[in-house]
This record gives sequence, C-alpha cells and structure tokens, in this order.
Amino acid sequence: MHIRYLEPSDAEIYREIRLRSLQENPEAFLTTYEIEREKPIETTRQNLQHTDFKFTLGCFTDNDELVGIVTFVRESKPKITHKGYVFGMYVVPEFRGKRVGYRLISELLQRAKKCAGLEQIHLTVVANNIAAKKLYESVGFTRYGTECNALKMNGQYWDEDLMAIKV
Repeated sequence: MHIRYLEPSDAEIYREIRLRSLQENPEAFLTTYEIEREKPIETTRQNLQHTDFKFTLGCFTDNDELVGIVTFVRESKPKITHKGYVFGMYVVPEFRGKRVGYRLISELLQRAKKCAGLEQIHLTVVANNIAAKKLYESVGFTRYGTECNALKMNGQYWDEDLMAIKV
C-alpha cells in the first residue's frame, strides 16, 4: 500500500470511489450521489489540483487500486488561516480493518503540519459512526461538541460530533 497526493489525472478513479462512498454511506457526507454524479469531470480535475490550502490523498494497493481517500482544506480568510478541515474520508469496505484509514489520516496530519501557521484541524463525524470516531481518537482528535440534527435526508436526522486536534 502507498499513499500519495491525487492529481487532476486521477479524476476518473477518484470520482468512481467518491460516488461509491455516497451510495454506500449517504448519511456520512454533506453532498449527495445525485449532485456529485452531475458534476463535470473537469470540476473534479480542478478540485484535485493540490495547493498550500487544499489537497486530497489516495491510498493505493500494490496493484494501483484506489481503496481510500481523504481531503484536507485550510481556511483562507486571514483571521482563520490557523484552522484546517478534514473532508470526504472513505475506505472501501473490502479494505476496512486493514489500517488504511489510520494510514490516510496519519499521512494527512503529517502533511498538514508542514503548513506554516496551521494550529488546528477540525472534522465532523456522524455521531453513531463508532469505528470512525475511534479512528480519529487514535491519532489524537478529541470531541468538543455535538450538533444535534446536523444532517437531514429523507426525513431522517443525524447528529454529528465535532472533533479537533492541535498540530
């Protein structure tokens, strides 16, 4: 297994795993399968262009199969550039329990720590996603609150735990 920045040339394989994540775990993400499916591939290519303020990592098998993704976005407004966020963490079910998620989030933290002036990284996780919360806690994230009814889909609500880590 190896982890690297995803590039615009990875747009098709990224989109495939991203759409899969939205179908399998729609409650875990802010966007929907339908919205993402309709986005032009060029938008995905642009989003995968990594900068000092954002990047997406992919975890690949030795056969170059993309099995996990995670995105980091740093705030750009002057008063909040000390903060960054984790988005879109997903590992395909066949590779869960094999430390792919741990390796992805650990690598994200190591790369984000190189951002001058970055002090903290935040994320949200559906409150009943025990496995994800244990993963984030294992690398040092702590819960600082819960937003009740944070997400609503088809008449059902999900609470989200708010977590952060100092870097």
